[in-house]
Amino acid sequence: MDKQELLKEYQDVFKGEAKDVFFSPGRINVIGEHTDYNGGHVFPCAISLGTFGVYGPRDDDKVQLYSANMEGSTVVEFSINDEKPETDADKTWTNYFKGMLVYLKQAGYQIDHGFNLLVHGNLPYGAGLSSSASIELLMGNLLKDEFNLDIDEISLVKLGQKTENDFVGLNSGIMDQFAVGMGKKDNAIFLDCSTLEYQYLPLKLGDYEIVIMSTNKKHSLAGSKYNERVEQCEEAVKRLNQKLNIKKLGELDENTFDEYSYLINDDVLIRRARHAVAENQRTLRAIEAMKAGDLEKLGRLINASHVSLHFDYEVTGKELDTLAETAWEQPGCLGARMVGGGFAGSAIAIVKKDQADAFKENVGKVYRETIGYDASFYDAEIVDGPHKI
Repeated sequence: MDKQELLKEYQDVFKGEAKDVFFSPGRINVIGEHTDYNGGHVFPCAISLGTFGVYGPRDDDKVQLYSANMEGSTVVEFSINDEKPETDADKTWTNYFKGMLVYLKQAGYQIDHGFNLLVHGNLPYGAGLSSSASIELLMGNLLKDEFNLDIDEISLVKLGQKTENDFVGLNSGIMDQFAVGMGKKDNAIFLDCSTLEYQYLPLKLGDYEIVIMSTNKKHSLAGSKYNERVEQCEEAVKRLNQKLNIKKLGELDENTFDEYSYLINDDVLIRRARHAVAENQRTLRAIEAMKAGDLEKLGRLINASHVSLHFDYEVTGKELDTLAETAWEQPGCLGARMVGGGFAGSAIAIVKKDQADAFKENVGKVYRETIGYDASFYDAEIVDGPHKI
């Protein structure tokens, strides 16, 4: 979006001039899905679709938030000293912003006056591209900049996860916030979610590109079965610990899991845990394939990730399966899988650049015939984390 357009939007809503404009990216995850809260590895990157924030200071203690994306949106107001989550259905979207403000203040950072903030995202809402983490890190970096807070990015990332877990009520891992906050142009982040050790790896795809495929089916993870999956994995760990001493499933390799799976002795829990263990090992193998330049192997591992998410973790659904399975049949497609929490949202495919247009047309046609409405396709660049424009 154009900066001047954003400044005009702010002026139209708040009847005054804005001070600054910020941008915070969304994210995709190449591989390593539902491994972050299981203490495993992930391989995400920040993307050029994201959230813009237009900021103007106030001389009272009021925060006024306005979303340019929500139809019939009105300005939501609260005090900088108000620490309660919004429960009114029309206002719950503000909790991603409010939580960051509340936790920064609770940590002792000085935020001593109110402000107006207009938010305008170009991430498709509910597309599983982490609009929530994009908002949390937008707010964190904006407050850091405007109030001269002495806080590093990883601390903001942790507060983003705390906002998601404690203020919003979704028991997610740290991947989304880390990918957004620590994003680096043209690089993906190889992250160990149990230690937060990370390294940047150039995402060299040669003649291929990543195509994002949105199901256009809205989802809300906080209201989905996401928390149930977290609880199922925790129960599997509890049962394994009759003989083992582990905190998370990411500590196990497939052979060890196989030998001790009799302790779980439950069809559903075994499948959930098997996905968490196998997906972590797949991610490690995918990193090796990436480093070796073996894109075909990377593609096969991406396909295997979707199969595991479909059959063992059961978080895909007809829309995501239609996208991934149709993508597998297309010429020039190395691999495809769902990304994000699942149940709806988006998938990614690694596609030969000169076949991308035909790919989108073919997959789009099958999706429309099967599901009854259109999917959307996006080409996104891999970008840096949040910044002032």
